[in-house]
Amino acid sequence: MLGTYYYHEILRKTIISFGTIFNDIHIRHRDGAGKETSDMRVPLAYGPMQKFLARLEQQPDLNRAVQITLPRMSFETTNIAYDATRKGGITQTFKASDGGKLRKVFMPVPYNLGFELNILVKLNDDALQIVEQILPYFQPSFNVTVDLVDVIGEKRDIPIVLDNISFQDDYEGDFATRRALIYTLNFTAKTYLFGPVSDSSEGLIKKVQVDYHASVDTENARRELRYTATPQALRDYNDDNTAELKTDLSKTKTRFDVSNTAALSVGMRIIIDKEIMKIKEIVDANTITVFRGYQSIAATHVAPVSIDVLTAADDLLVEPDDDFGFNGNLDVLQDSRTYSPTQQKDIGWILWLTMIQLMKR
Repeated sequence: MLGTYYYHEILRKTIISFGTIFNDIHIRHRDGAGKETSDMRVPLAYGPMQKFLARLEQQPDLNRAVQITLPRMSFETTNIAYDATRKGGITQTFKASDGGKLRKVFMPVPYNLGFELNILVKLNDDALQIVEQILPYFQPSFNVTVDLVDVIGEKRDIPIVLDNISFQDDYEGDFATRRALIYTLNFTAKTYLFGPVSDSSEGLIKKVQVDYHASVDTENARRELRYTATPQALRDYNDDNTAELKTDLSKTKTRFDVSNTAALSVGMRIIIDKEIMKIKEIVDANTITVFRGYQSIAATHVAPVSIDVLTAADDLLVEPDDDFGFNGNLDVLQDSRTYSPTQQKDIGWILWLTMIQLMKR
């Protein structure tokens, strides 16, 4: 299990998303008359606060151009912890498409990523301007959308929760010592970590079958009805070009001429451009009547244009990301048989009771 290489960059993306929230904060200074004298974008960097404080201490000369300037902000990750309150089934999987093929993905694991945002300023008013531009967005959380797994297009809203705010004044020493006011904001990002994404060996579920019973006695009840649902294609996949439209078609016209009706029959679904229609009547060898806007929106069509038939062959070619409808079939069953999930077939009633008894032992 361990040793299969994968790297979705989820932690990296979460860190970048967190920093992006604070990368466009400005402070403004005004003179005594209230006129704006400067507008400064506050620099943001990833790194521990001690790194910037050390830089201040090592370059105490206020007149040197290489000295670090304030205000500025820094942020860093402080911890990673598992979040049991958001735990899902550890063995559950879901299927996702990468646009070409189906992939099987294990359910993500919830983890909390701790962040510390430090605001370093010389003037307390600068700090207040910065803090006031941040706090209203966190009530107490702010959501960011992160593309966690590119290969399957898995995007999730990650709540970033503001936990607490603290303040300290690092002014020590004589009058020439540089002062640094520090506001510290602690956050928690509630992200998810995904395991390896593998090609699905099970494929897509393309058939659902439900047996209805006349009694709630699950051991002795015999089925009465069976409902089966399968995907129904909403576009032509095999380009059969069964016929051709011979006259222009308005949105409301239901009777029109075609090249030939030999391969058409009542009840068939046909598609012209992107509009699906259902044949109501075969009038003659070149004329049909249809139900318009069937599973689609009625539109105008200019002849000549191909008429394709939507059949079971198209249903089998439905892709995971395609739009599709459902073929529903209802059967009345009074054969005293039942469906075995393990054998994938109907079996006799006596055999079914025997299997139930063996399972109870």
